[in-house]
Amino acid sequence: MAKSLNILFLSAEVAPFAKRGGLGDVAGSLPRALKRIGHDVRVVMPAYRNIEHGRQGVTPMEMQLNVPMVGGAVRAGAFEGRLPDSEVPVYFIAESHLFNREEIYGYSDDPYRFAFFSRAALDLVVAALGWRPDVVHAHDWHTAPAVTWLATAGQGDSRYHGIPTVYTIHNLAHQGKTNWQIFDYLGVQTHSLNEEAYGEVNLMARGIYHATMINTVSPTYALEILTPEGGAGLDGLLRYRSFDVHGILNGIDYDDWNPASDPRLAATYDAGSLDRRLHNRRALQAYLNLPQRDDIPLVAMVTRLDWQKGLDITGHVIHLLLNGAAGDAQFVVLGTGEARYEAMFAQLANYHREKMAAVLEYNAGLAPLIYAGSDLFLMPSLFEPCGLGQMIAMRYGSIPVVRATGGLADTVEDGLTGFTFYQHSSESFWHALSRAISVYYDDRERWIKMQDRAMDTNFSWDRSADGYEQLYEWAIARVRGY
Repeated sequence: MAKSLNILFLSAEVAPFAKRGGLGDVAGSLPRALKRIGHDVRVVMPAYRNIEHGRQGVTPMEMQLNVPMVGGAVRAGAFEGRLPDSEVPVYFIAESHLFNREEIYGYSDDPYRFAFFSRAALDLVVAALGWRPDVVHAHDWHTAPAVTWLATAGQGDSRYHGIPTVYTIHNLAHQGKTNWQIFDYLGVQTHSLNEEAYGEVNLMARGIYHATMINTVSPTYALEILTPEGGAGLDGLLRYRSFDVHGILNGIDYDDWNPASDPRLAATYDAGSLDRRLHNRRALQAYLNLPQRDDIPLVAMVTRLDWQKGLDITGHVIHLLLNGAAGDAQFVVLGTGEARYEAMFAQLANYHREKMAAVLEYNAGLAPLIYAGSDLFLMPSLFEPCGLGQMIAMRYGSIPVVRATGGLADTVEDGLTGFTFYQHSSESFWHALSRAISVYYDDRERWIKMQDRAMDTNFSWDRSADGYEQLYEWAIARVRGY
C-alpha cells in the first residue's frame, strides 16, 4: 500500500444522507473502501432539510463559519456524522436559506448554492478544523467551484497552496451553466473558455480545465467523452486534457447487495443454491399479481424513466416480448420519471394485463426482490457512464441484456455474463433479448453457467479503491513535481 493519505471528498450527494443516483452511491461507499486500505478520508456535503430537521447520529458542531465570499463573510453552521458502519466523518455545511429546501436540486440559484457550498467546505475542513488534505476529490459540476478556486485564488493562501485535485465526472450531460458573476461571488479572476458563450460560465468545463487529474466512472465512458458524439459539447476540452483523463469503474456495496444475506428477499441464496431463487420469483409474482408460472422467463427493468436510459427503443421491444415473439414471458418495470415514459409503460401494462406489471414509483424495498426474482434484466441505455443496475443484477443471478456503451460495455461480457448489442435501435435490442430468451429456453446448462459466472464477477468497491489510490498518487506527484 502507498503511504496513508489525507483525502477530502466533496459531493452534493452522499448516501444514505442524500441520494438521487450513482453520485450518492459513490460518495457513500468509496470513502469507506479507502478507509479500509488505510487512508484518512473526510467527506463534506450540504446540510439539506433532513439534516437541519434532525437525523439520528448527526450532531451540531460547536462552531460558526464566516465563509469569505466577495462582498463580505457569509455565516454558516456545520453538523457532523459518520458514514454507516465506518469511522469516516461526514461534515454538513448548514446555511438555511440555501440548503433547507424541499428538494436537493432544481432551483434557479443552484450554481450559487453549490459555489457557496464548495467554498464553505474548504473553509470548514482546512481553515476551521486545521486539517490539510493531500488531495481534494470533487464530484460533478456542483463541486467544480472548489476545484476552480483552489487552482486560482486559493494559490495565494498558504493554507490551500499546492493542494492537488481529482475531479470525477459522473454524468457529463449535466454541466451547471451560469453567468460570469459567479466568479465575482467566489473572488476568482480567470479567462473564458472556448466552451463558454459570452458572459457564461460552464462549471463542468471549469472542473475539467482546472483539475490536476480527471476521471470518469468507467474506462469506456472515459473514451466516449473524447468524441463529438459522447462529449456533450466538451469533447474538445477533454481531448486537450486527454493525458489526464482516466476511467475507474464504480463498485457496489457487497454488504448491502448480497443475495446470501439480504433480509429484503423471500429466500436467500448463493451460486450454489440457485434453486432457491424460485421462492423470490414466486414472491415477486404474487406481489405484482402476475400468474404463478415457473416455466417462462421473468424480464425486469429497475430504472429512472429518463431519455438517457434508452426508453425510446424499449416500448416496441416489450410489446414484441409480451406478444410471444420469442416465446412466453412476463415483464416488470420499477421506476419513475418523465411523464411520457410513465404513460408508455402504463399503457403497455394495461394492454398486457396477465403478463406485465408497471410499478411507477420509487420503491427501494421492492428492487432487491426484482433482482432476485427476475431471469433477465434490461438496460438499453443511450449512454451510461457506469451503471449499477447491471452489476447488482449479476450479483443476484439475473442475466443483463444491455447496450454496449460506457460502463455497460466494461461489465457485461456477451454470451458469458450477459447479452449485449451496439446499435441504438429497437431491432438490435430485440435481437439481443431474443438471443437471451433462446438460451433460457433451449440451453439450460449454458444458462446456469452464465448465472454462476455473473454472480462470481468482482465489482467490489475495494477493487475501485485501488484505482483511486493510484490516481491520487499521480495527482500529488504532478503538483509536487516528482
